[in-house]
Amino acid sequence: MLKDIKNKLALTLLPIIMLSNGSALAEPSSQKTADKVAPEKSVAQSFTLDQAIDYALSNNPDLQIATERIGQAEAQLGVALSAFYPQVIAKVGYEHSNNPAQVFSMIVAQRQYSADQNINNPGYRQNFRPEIIGKLSLFRGGQDYQNSKAAELGIDAAEFERSTVRNALIEAVSASYYAYLAAQEAHKVAQDSILAIASELKQTKLRYEAGTVLKSDVLSLEVQLAEAQSAEIRAANGIELSKTGIATLLGLPTDQAFTVASASSKLPEPKLTTSFNDLLGLAMTQRPEVKAAANQVEIAQAKLKSEQGAYLPKADAYVSYGQDSQNPGFSSDKDNVTAGVSVEMALFSGLETKNRVSAAERKAAEARETERKTKLAVEQEVKIAHLKLEEALARLRVTEASVLAANEALRLVNEERRAETVTVTRYIEAEVARNKAHANTIAAHYDALSAEAALKKAVGDWK
Repeated sequence: MLKDIKNKLALTLLPIIMLSNGSALAEPSSQKTADKVAPEKSVAQSFTLDQAIDYALSNNPDLQIATERIGQAEAQLGVALSAFYPQVIAKVGYEHSNNPAQVFSMIVAQRQYSADQNINNPGYRQNFRPEIIGKLSLFRGGQDYQNSKAAELGIDAAEFERSTVRNALIEAVSASYYAYLAAQEAHKVAQDSILAIASELKQTKLRYEAGTVLKSDVLSLEVQLAEAQSAEIRAANGIELSKTGIATLLGLPTDQAFTVASASSKLPEPKLTTSFNDLLGLAMTQRPEVKAAANQVEIAQAKLKSEQGAYLPKADAYVSYGQDSQNPGFSSDKDNVTAGVSVEMALFSGLETKNRVSAAERKAAEARETERKTKLAVEQEVKIAHLKLEEALARLRVTEASVLAANEALRLVNEERRAETVTVTRYIEAEVARNKAHANTIAAHYDALSAEAALKKAVGDWK
């Protein structure tokens, strides 16, 4: 189950993973019909992070599929419980025969026997038999109970699956939202760099024409302008790709317009105040995958006991009420009632029961190993998420320090430039370095927020 959920989310998050390499998306244009009134434009919905999460929980197809599986599991429980209720069927039979034994049986059942009848050569006779048959299972070696128990546990398994999808979905929406905001900030930084370099390039070309600077200064600025323009294109494309990823997670069609609202204030800086061992203990008690794996062990044990019940005898009670007559219709003068109890026990089934029990034992062993594997996978996920958050927080501290250094370096270079002791290339390099430092800080902040979301998902905070 854990593998299926990971595969689904890997497909869902593909646009986000391709954030830096994809191409820009073109928005579909609406078509107008000449003989119809053009529909009113729908107002684009705007999503904050909390609104996006709420909308995804209501509309994401994976979560809806998981919800439908709970309904399926509840129906399976109803099927299993039906074994404890009487089974009633209506039946109509017709026979036509000249077999002495069958004909004699028909005559007696029809209440038409007389002593002068020729039993050895009775001729042809027909029999209509409408009847109602009731049957109740008294004992089936505990199979019905174990099957109903497994079906009841199946509902829990479906609910754990939905919790798994919900936990992963909230983390995915959060990561997509942060990726979108990071791409927007990177785009702004790239645009600022373009404006600064383009302005300086214009002034430098004028100085070159006046003969006060070298051609190499112009060429260097043109190269830096091209790099800044390339960064701006990547950032703009990153905005579209992250927005597409959000739309997929929200379950929105491609033609539905929406916007992503920026945070009203600066998002809080993540913190790591809990030790790894405490986080791991929390994950083992909260993660739905761990509970689902333990649940599958219980289901496998119930199914094993059900298969073992085939070695025990089975007892059924039955009753039949109907009539036998030569002509269609019904008369209470010719009705027949049969009631009884039957007990049967399989003495030899061609080793079928033995092999079914053996298969169930293997299935139970597989479930136990799957549970162990799931716990190891969760432990690894918590460890990786914990380390990545530590790394992201450390990188955030470094980038914040680099911004201070870059600002100071630009200030000093600017003073030297006014004193005409440095080249324009050195000044632009310092300005670009300052912009990159700011961009790195922004990216580090959102990376830390994404790492925090991944850690919350790893411990099962959003189950």
